[in-house]
Amino acid sequence: MDGKDFAGKAAAEAKGLNPGLIVLLVIGVPLVVFLVANYVMYVYAQKNLPPRKKKPVSKKKLKREKLKQGVPVPGE
Repeated sequence: MDGKDFAGKAAAEAKGLNPGLIVLLVIGVPLVVFLVANYVMYVYAQKNLPPRKKKPVSKKKLKREKLKQGVPVPGE
């Protein structure tokens, strides 16, 4: 093998990054950052935010549930 030929190939490879690696970095790094940030925010919210309040159940739904259970509804 010729020494000049090897040096020329090494210089050409060192000049530019592999296009596949660039795509992987451009897509992969933001994706990993996004997922890690979501996880951190989720853990923070679980520790610091109060639990969500449940919506009040309507009287109509309460009446329907009591009828299903066979409990007499007051006022009828």
